Amino acid sequence: MRDGLERVLRGRTGALIVLGDDRQVQEISTGGFLLDVPFTATGLRELAKMDGALVLDRDASRIIRAAVHLMPDSSIPSVETGTRHRTADRVARQTGHPVVSVSQSMQIIAVYVGETRYVLEDSASILSRANQALATLERYKTRLDEVSSTLSALEIEDLVTVRDVAVVAQRLEMVVRIAREIDDYVLELGSDGRLLSLQLEELVTGVESDRVLVVRDYRPRLRRRRSTEDVLEALAALSPTELVDVSAVAAAMGLPSSEPLDASLSPRGHRLLARVPRLPGLVADRLVDHFGSLQKLLSATAEDLQLVDGVGELRANSIREGLSRLAESSFLDRYV
Repeated sequence: MRDGLERVLRGRTGALIVLGDDRQVQEISTGGFLLDVPFTATGLRELAKMDGALVLDRDASRIIRAAVHLMPDSSIPSVETGTRHRTADRVARQTGHPVVSVSQSMQIIAVYVGETRYVLEDSASILSRANQALATLERYKTRLDEVSSTLSALEIEDLVTVRDVAVVAQRLEMVVRIAREIDDYVLELGSDGRLLSLQLEELVTGVESDRVLVVRDYRPRLRRRRSTEDVLEALAALSPTELVDVSAVAAAMGLPSSEPLDASLSPRGHRLLARVPRLPGLVADRLVDHFGSLQKLLSATAEDLQLVDGVGELRANSIREGLSRLAESSFLDRYV
């Protein structure tokens, strides 16, 4: 679709494209002819040379009709001045379908969805901004890896403070927000964003699950418990200014947020158990419920572990070895 729109733009012919075909669209359409052929970028470009609008199916996989004259309700308010853009605006408001307008004179692509108007920028400009955002994401991800590694070592030594947890949660939220911004660029770039999408996926793999695990490890045990989703929503609701304030992040998580944030915390063990190879999530949850804290898990013998449903002798030994290796690795990362 993006390729086809770029071709129309370069051809300086303009276009009006409705993404959706139902009874409401047909009622405001006159003239034109039925095609119902697979969508191609070149087909879109050639059909746009004719007067009238193009009607595609919802997912832009087929071109349904061409050279259609659209007559939306003229009483629908619109601030657009050009005929093509005003028609696109009114059709989008009246039908609820996305409508794309390519301006012949102004050389811009505008997308109308309901009452929203969005102007697509040129691919080179978007790609430039996306690459800058990707470089920023790489720096933030490096810092996230550092603070996460530090938190793991502190968890094993039972030296975790509110500040340590809040900093990790802060960095996780920052990485997620930048990733979502890049995701929007990928969507807008279309096929040109495939390489960007692969780089993004490589950088953020596991970040979303880490957010959940950190919250599950440190969510306060209150009479009226906030769910993991509630805490994640509270973090997502923080403004950019609040997000750089560690105290605000701690408060959003329900942790003690008064300075100097040195109150001790004890993890439940979800993060560390998630890194033990071949350990099902359900069994990990049972282990946390049974032992209650990471320190009790670390000191548990293989026989103690076998008291948990789903943990046999082989799995108990595997868990003990996995936790020992993780503890040793975290210690080396922190002190060597």
